[in-house]
Amino acid sequence: MSNVILVTGGTGLVGRAIEHVINTEPEGSRFGKRPGETWVFASSAEGDLRDADQTRKLYEKYKPTHVIHLAALGVHASFRRPVQKHELTFLRDNILINDNVLHVAYEHKAQKVISCLSTCVFPDKVEYPLDENKIHNGPPHESNFGYAHAKRMVDVQNHAYKEEFGCNFTSAIPTNVFGPHDNFDLEDSHVIPGLIHKCYLAKKNNTPFVVSGTGKPLRQFIFSYDLAKLFIWMLREYDDVEPVILSVGEEEEVSIKEVADAIVKAVGFQGDYSFDTTRADGQFRKPASNKKLLGLMGGFQFTPFNEALDYTVKWFLNNYDTARTGFDKKH
Repeated sequence: MSNVILVTGGTGLVGRAIEHVINTEPEGSRFGKRPGETWVFASSAEGDLRDADQTRKLYEKYKPTHVIHLAALGVHASFRRPVQKHELTFLRDNILINDNVLHVAYEHKAQKVISCLSTCVFPDKVEYPLDENKIHNGPPHESNFGYAHAKRMVDVQNHAYKEEFGCNFTSAIPTNVFGPHDNFDLEDSHVIPGLIHKCYLAKKNNTPFVVSGTGKPLRQFIFSYDLAKLFIWMLREYDDVEPVILSVGEEEEVSIKEVADAIVKAVGFQGDYSFDTTRADGQFRKPASNKKLLGLMGGFQFTPFNEALDYTVKWFLNNYDTARTGFDKKH
């Protein structure tokens, strides 16, 4: 029997990683493409998922049996815009996207939907490490409460669809993702792609490379190709409504200084490199547990951080003209 797997947000960081893994894993691999499978990586150009009719047309076009739902709006920008002016937009846009993707999947009798959440769904005040049972134990951080609540509601919807209609809807919660095809916009990116781009420009322009903060905070970073494999595993082998955190272990935390040091080495930067300790560090650590994941999978070999970072930097340098940098590179 043939399966059609629709990936929403399919041209972003994680969608491109899933496409890479599906097309490069050897035959017989746990994560490779299987006979009879058709994978569709849909971009926002194919339809505005905030609109129910456009969402239905997308499903009617591809008739997916399975959906990996990665599409979302507003997560990066929410940290740099005034909360009161944009949180309603993030809340409404993402609620509409998620509601349409799930309800049309139900209408089309899709066999399975995996939605991508974020660790921002967790309460602001929470006992660490984060685990799958703590999502609803308090309000999320106010800096992006609209996006966080919209994502949190996906878990509520998954349970409701399962209870009322028996739908096989679930969700994944990745920690900090990085890799090829990331968003390297200096104003609108996560820490690793932002620092890679900043270091590249410092080398190009022979200017200092200055990292905000002390470099001491610790984070768990997952390489996008590893995350892609975990999504493929969930698609094929995980059939419970409860979410799963997709992350390296707590023992794999790296400091921002270690990240910056590795970027300096990978870029080949030899200029003035320092930390601006007058800038705030943010939270010192936000560890998440991957015990549930490893228990279910029976273990997983993550790509070593330095190897994954080196690969990502090389991809950025080789693809600078087409990478998402926020710059018009013609001028």
